[in-house]
Amino acid sequence: MAQHTGVSRLLLIGTVFASALVLTGCAPGSGPVTDYPGLPVVNEELDPGVPIEEPTGDEPFVQYLGDGGRLAVTIWGSSTCPVVGKDLVVTAKAHEGNAVEVVLPEPDNGPCTMDFVPHTTEFSTPYDVTTTKPLEVTIGDAVVTVPIK
Repeated sequence: MAQHTGVSRLLLIGTVFASALVLTGCAPGSGPVTDYPGLPVVNEELDPGVPIEEPTGDEPFVQYLGDGGRLAVTIWGSSTCPVVGKDLVVTAKAHEGNAVEVVLPEPDNGPCTMDFVPHTTEFSTPYDVTTTKPLEVTIGDAVVTVPIK
């Protein structure tokens, strides 16, 4: 009987460990899915019928893509030193306020061109937020509200 209990414990520990790995691997990462120069791009396969909103001015711009599974974050800056969000952190879950923050890298101190162009970074929409409420997105000192999807 003691042998059976030891095997059961090992199986239980192995199952818990494997479950944690699977859950971590299946959840969309908080890092960028992709980034590219310019405004958000609609992929007809991923985003059928999704209109791209035209940003106004040079403030950060955020919109859902596809069925709301991705967030496109557009930030203006130098074309040779673009500001690319490196992480997306949930600051208030859906039932607590529905907010995220785009973590920005340290400023590049190298030589950068003096042009002012958009650069877009796409993130997976975190599971802890919802597209059925406005989403507050903090990007540096700016706060952008993304409307309901």
